[in-house]
Amino acid sequence: MSEIGLKARILLMTLAPTGLLAMALGSYFIWHASQDLQQQLLERGFQTVEHLQIPAAQALLEGEPEAFRDTLANALDRIDVRAVTLYDSERNLLEHSGPTMMPTQRTLGVDTIGAGSGLQVGETVGSSRFLLPLLASPELLEGLQSQIEADALLGWLEVELSHANTQLRRYQMLLTTLVMVLAGLLLTTFTISQMSRRITDPISLSNRAIAQISKGQLDVRLNQQGSRELDDLAQGINTMAQTLQSAQGELQQNVDQATEDLRQTLETIEIQNIELDMARKTAQEASRIKSEFLANMSHELRTPLNGIIGFSNLLQRTELTNRQQEYLGTIEKSADNLLAIINEILDFSKIEAGKLILENQPFNLRDLIQDTLTMLAPAAHQKNLELVSIIYRDTPIGLSGDGLRLKQILANLVSNAIKFTQEGSVSIRTMLEQEDDTHVLLRISVTDTGIGLTSTQQKSLFQAFTQADNSMSRQAGGTGLGLVIAKRLVEQMHGEIGLDSRPGEGSEFWLTARLEKSSQAGDDLPATPLQGIRAAVMEPLTLSRQALLHNLEDLGLDVTVYDNLPALEMALRKPDPDEPIQLVLASMRSPGTRADLMFEALNRWMNDDSCKIILLTDTTEHYPSLDQLPPTDCQVLSRPLCTRKLYRAVNQLFRPEPVMPAVIPGRADKPQITVLCVDDNEANLRLVETFLSEMGARVLTATSGEQALQIADRETIQLIFMDVQMPGMDGRATTTELRLREELADCEPRPIIALTAHALAEERRRLIQCGMNDYLTKPISPEQLSHCIFRWTGINLSMPNTAAPSAAPIPARAVGPKMLPILDYKEGLQLAAGKADLAQDILAMLIKGLPGDRVLIEKHMSQGDDEALLDVVHRLHGATRYCGVPQLRECCLQAETLLKRGDKSQMAISQLIEAIEQVRVAYYAAEPSPSG
Repeated sequence: MSEIGLKARILLMTLAPTGLLAMALGSYFIWHASQDLQQQLLERGFQTVEHLQIPAAQALLEGEPEAFRDTLANALDRIDVRAVTLYDSERNLLEHSGPTMMPTQRTLGVDTIGAGSGLQVGETVGSSRFLLPLLASPELLEGLQSQIEADALLGWLEVELSHANTQLRRYQMLLTTLVMVLAGLLLTTFTISQMSRRITDPISLSNRAIAQISKGQLDVRLNQQGSRELDDLAQGINTMAQTLQSAQGELQQNVDQATEDLRQTLETIEIQNIELDMARKTAQEASRIKSEFLANMSHELRTPLNGIIGFSNLLQRTELTNRQQEYLGTIEKSADNLLAIINEILDFSKIEAGKLILENQPFNLRDLIQDTLTMLAPAAHQKNLELVSIIYRDTPIGLSGDGLRLKQILANLVSNAIKFTQEGSVSIRTMLEQEDDTHVLLRISVTDTGIGLTSTQQKSLFQAFTQADNSMSRQAGGTGLGLVIAKRLVEQMHGEIGLDSRPGEGSEFWLTARLEKSSQAGDDLPATPLQGIRAAVMEPLTLSRQALLHNLEDLGLDVTVYDNLPALEMALRKPDPDEPIQLVLASMRSPGTRADLMFEALNRWMNDDSCKIILLTDTTEHYPSLDQLPPTDCQVLSRPLCTRKLYRAVNQLFRPEPVMPAVIPGRADKPQITVLCVDDNEANLRLVETFLSEMGARVLTATSGEQALQIADRETIQLIFMDVQMPGMDGRATTTELRLREELADCEPRPIIALTAHALAEERRRLIQCGMNDYLTKPISPEQLSHCIFRWTGINLSMPNTAAPSAAPIPARAVGPKMLPILDYKEGLQLAAGKADLAQDILAMLIKGLPGDRVLIEKHMSQGDDEALLDVVHRLHGATRYCGVPQLRECCLQAETLLKRGDKSQMAISQLIEAIEQVRVAYYAAEPSPSG
């Protein structure tokens, strides 16, 4: 309606009621005229039958109905008469004139016109039928000698009148009415249009004037419009235009002045922007230098610090006085604190530089949390705090993500809670927030009963190098980076971190993390493995009791809780014969019970053979009697309890079996394990073979993936060490083929461990996805091999005792390749586990292959074949990991990293070629001396 113009609105407002009125009046007149026509038709029908009534009755009295035939024919000449029929008294046809009458569809009531005559009126499709009874009236009977009584029924006369003429008159009347209505409406429309122009034309002129004014034509003026209202409107428009014209002049002056001021301001801003850009670049460079300095200094500090910690541990094993032990403990504690600070600074510098990449490896959530609390338990128990972990049952255990970083976050939150809690408890709860087919969103909260935080302290808590309370933080130590690092790590895990705290009421730190589900790290403990064992629990600490009951119920035990030692003693003295107590879990913190009384009770129960016992202690509780308890009757566990340790302890009590297999001595007569080593580098293969043979393993070697498949088909192998990059079928393809053959043969899959000199985080994920179980980074030490074999087979191998140092990982360096020594015989001897002959042979094999490697590197570099170039560099890098060639090793590392990332590597390859020549020149210039 808002889009209709004023002229149209006037027409609509006028024509709408006029049209409605005309239609109403026309409809009324048409209806009234139609009723008149209908009445006229009825009158004509009555007149016709009345006219024919007397002649028809006479013909019937005289018995000569054929004499009435001409009268019937003449009746057809009357208006609208279609047919006439004469019947006898029984309604039998005597005479008929005209076409056959149409059948009657409905009977009409007798109109007042024929009232009293017996006239019956019926309607057909296009006509009306009038049926009149013919009676013997006294007038007709006069003069006739007849025995017919007066008013006797002589017969029937029926006349049919057509509606065609009446219908035509109706249509004529309707058309005339419509023409008159339309003519009236057209005349009204013309009149209103002419009158509305006197209103719309001045308004249109005003609109055009306003449009011109809006375009800047402020000199437009309107004349008188011939109406008071329109004249006022025109005067208002003229006044507005004059005002705008005056204001425009003033505005133009202001704009000119403002433009000049803005030009000067922009010049000033441009100069400031240049200065700010220079300052920003300077700040970025300073930040980069700071981050590099922090990283380099952290690396440099960790090297001597690791020496301090290591030799402190060795020194503690020697005979020392109490004062010396105290001094040494102070040194060790200070070194550990310093190492923690350095690690925080290093992580913070990596995060700022954007170089901290999270890994994606399977891990067991329950083991991770319980291991974290086990590590921090001594600090909590020294302050007599209760440390508890509760994982809700609907939370998935097998997950995939960066478990080490998640453990770092939890350790930071829990250690902070322990630092600032003087009494009470520290608890960690894990629950499921959201879950789909592939991912879960976890919520982990750490709650303490410590000093709490104010709202002001909470705002600055996650800022770098700031601490909530300087007085308390100085007592606890730290850099103020722990929570900042935790926040950044949680954000990288697509989660959030926050806290709820009140001063004096403790704090609750919470975090969410989105992690993948993993079937490789699920719970390997059987469901309710200890079902049927009835246990009694005596644990006074509320949260610890709740966590203990949770673990016992998961293991399937039937548990009864006792509040104190007398109640438990009573239950053991008078046991239920149907459900005797088989296992007692008792805490050394039982209320009102001294340690000596507890040990007396334990010995009494064991002597009576009434039950098995698990004693729960803090890590700070050391009693000589603990070492004298027989492990077959009593197991000692430290809080917080780990599910696996609890399961092992109950198994040791009820199903004794060795927890750790016996160590196989070196060079055993009968090897206990067969290991397949696959590597295309002869030096690497010989070194790993030597280590494993010294441990007493049977070693099979293969230099290619195809050869490894042949050996695996004909030999029984317990474990495979697989090199990743090999010519032809590489390690990933070989692993995929092995897994396919194992699946087709329906046999148990063998553990496959990847050996790689340099693996980025993305490459490590691909190794696990292709079917490998684990990976080791070269150089490989005997300790790493032994630990890996025990982890995946349960067989404990070890090197025979030797005075020579064992192979150790090459420390990370923060200097350029040219600052490293070309040859380092001492390092080579260390990498060969102190075997001088082996170190000399491995170095000789490396030198022998360098000319061919250089030719291949130059060839692939000139051809631009980065893939083939990466294969050669990776193989050479793996060989350098077992030799004392630090400079060449560092050049290989840099070149391989750039090639894998797809970055420009020409300069790194050139440095690698130069390092190859320097190693060869240095080797042939002086006779090698393995002893250094």
